[in-house]
Amino acid sequence: MSTQSQTEPSTPSKYVRGLDLAVTVAAILFWVGIVFWYAATKSMSPVQYGVIFLAGVLTVYALNESRQAVEDGNLIDIAVLLSSSIILITAAVYFALNFEAVYVTRQGYALEHEYFLGRLILVSILYLTWREFGNLFLGLVVGVILYGLYGYLVPGTFFHAGLTFEHILQVLVTDLTGFYGSLNQLTAQDIAPFLLYAGLLFGYGAFQLILRTAIHSAKYIESGVAQTAVLSSALMGSINGSYAANAAMTGSFTIPVMKNSGMSSHRAAAVEAVASTTGQVLPPVMGASAFVMASYLGVPYVDIIAAGLVPAAIMVGCIAVAVHYITIADTTQYSMEFSEFFDERLSRTEKTAEAIRFGVPFAVLIYFLGIAQYTVMTAALYTVVAMIVCGVFIPPIQRAIEGTGPSPRAEFVQQLRNTVAGFRRGVIILAPIAIIISAVNGMVDVFNTTGIPNKLALVLIDISGASMLLAVLLAVGICIVMGIGMPTVAAYVVVAVLVAPTLIEDFGIVEIASHYTVFYSAVLAGITPPVALSAVVASGIAGANFWRTCAVSIKIAAPLFVLPVAFAFNTDLVSFSLGVPTLITGTLTFLGGISIIYGLNYPFRTNAALQFLLRVGLVILGVGVMVYPSLTVKAIGAGLFLAVFVAEKVVGNSLDVPSSEVSR
Repeated sequence: MSTQSQTEPSTPSKYVRGLDLAVTVAAILFWVGIVFWYAATKSMSPVQYGVIFLAGVLTVYALNESRQAVEDGNLIDIAVLLSSSIILITAAVYFALNFEAVYVTRQGYALEHEYFLGRLILVSILYLTWREFGNLFLGLVVGVILYGLYGYLVPGTFFHAGLTFEHILQVLVTDLTGFYGSLNQLTAQDIAPFLLYAGLLFGYGAFQLILRTAIHSAKYIESGVAQTAVLSSALMGSINGSYAANAAMTGSFTIPVMKNSGMSSHRAAAVEAVASTTGQVLPPVMGASAFVMASYLGVPYVDIIAAGLVPAAIMVGCIAVAVHYITIADTTQYSMEFSEFFDERLSRTEKTAEAIRFGVPFAVLIYFLGIAQYTVMTAALYTVVAMIVCGVFIPPIQRAIEGTGPSPRAEFVQQLRNTVAGFRRGVIILAPIAIIISAVNGMVDVFNTTGIPNKLALVLIDISGASMLLAVLLAVGICIVMGIGMPTVAAYVVVAVLVAPTLIEDFGIVEIASHYTVFYSAVLAGITPPVALSAVVASGIAGANFWRTCAVSIKIAAPLFVLPVAFAFNTDLVSFSLGVPTLITGTLTFLGGISIIYGLNYPFRTNAALQFLLRVGLVILGVGVMVYPSLTVKAIGAGLFLAVFVAEKVVGNSLDVPSSEVSR
């Protein structure tokens, strides 16, 4: 009997394995039966598809979370998760079968049982929002709903007559707006296929290939260990969509490596916090915000990416220089070795195979999206198909050519497993984004119903006194506050609805520049104290002081606090076409950013008084070069910085200064 009890798995283990299989099967059915089927046939309204999509992705999420709840023995969690899933599936079936009546005939009112279903959906979405994003964001969503109900109690500019609870349910659910609105449909059509592509990249080992490349490059750069951390964290962050989650995921690897190289805890934490936060604005995904921005502005997705290239280059260059300066005075000659992470190097054949395997799908994406100008969903679908074909068949072919390692048959089977893992990883990455966008879509529709954007515009104009500079500075501050604790795409949606229209309509700032201004500003909440969630997570992993981590983070990312203002006054920086004016403005702005970085981070070899003057002067000079719209003024300022840079290199080596006075 004892032998039998030892050999038979426990009941919880059986349930875990069963739910694990259910998650995998549900993920495959979701991608093939819902997303692929809609992309291939377009046989229903985007609104209908959005309703079914949300139920499908959140069902997979509920199953995956239930698996963890079974492991923890939390029966209440299991019951609530599965109940939420059943409610959303029931709603999807009902709304799909009665779509014409609900969406067309009864727009603006609903039947009693539909209001009841709406209440259940509201509770389910609020629960899933709380479960994934915590009390802060739940409080924000509930606060917006309460404002919609009781706005008549709010004095002054933000007063409104108040909405009935039935009206709130219509806005959020029964009119198939709110939780099921345009942003949810955008997620279903454009964001989801790209996140499947990201999941397949994970499954096939693309990010291990990036790590190999980064480790190899670290041998040739003095600050290579930290630069490797920046590269890996930023790339992951651009897909992840949450700077705090990304700091937790990549920081658990990068921070110990940086500390082992000799970096102090707070500096290692700061590098990770900055990389995870700023990775959110990297094209082509931009934390999923690129798709939403394209939808809001009514322009092709590729135009949004083109507009983001120069700002991203400025950001990456400035951070790389800052990380180099704070690293060289703090690390030993430690270098990352392949043996610490991988058993052996790739052979030449393997390198060629990997280049083809990941290069061909990317080329397919570029062709269909950028050249053939297909829709985002269609281009992503072709890219996913190309990725599966290359991912599954190229490794067995490579094994057959080399004649070493696993047999081609075994390799083929393994790549099929990796494909399934990629499908599963894709939906797990997608689910939190679907939850947050659904919740934010509801908030936005309540905002619009109560007229909040117009009210906020009046307040901003009144406080700024119609001064564009003051208005932009206020807008940046408001966006940072609004971005606190919010995932990237959610933060962008809120500020795009509430702040960007004022900059466009009342101050005449170009649409794309206004949206990039509020987008970059909202993302900066990740490293802006007193909340600075990215810094909180990174400092916790590093065992570092939070405030010291924030201080170094701001020194590294200082130009990024100026960039949003620069966009407003230098609209060439975010142009849809990479013409000569954009490249010239971008280069001069980059030099302004480097002036700020140099002033804050360079270890000057001179006395303390002169150091202070140099640092303050270089920061002021850099801000002026970045923000001032005249190319002549920018060029003169950039020339002054280069003169200081050269002079310090020439003169600094001849100075003999006590080490106590040298800035580190």
